[in-house]
Amino acid sequence: MNRLAALIAFLVLAGFLVILAIEVPSLDLILVIVLTLGLAAYDFFGSTRKPRQ
Repeated sequence: MNRLAALIAFLVLAGFLVILAIEVPSLDLILVIVLTLGLAAYDFFGSTRKPRQ
């Protein structure tokens, strides 16, 4: 359940940032958006994986 909520939150963030990148097509902004999505994806996969035993 937590993984599903995190996935929905990530998709909402990604959707917002993609709309922003489409409406304001600046190279600098797109690079910041890609970096932001990369860090958010890293955090998503790092925090929702099963703990090691």
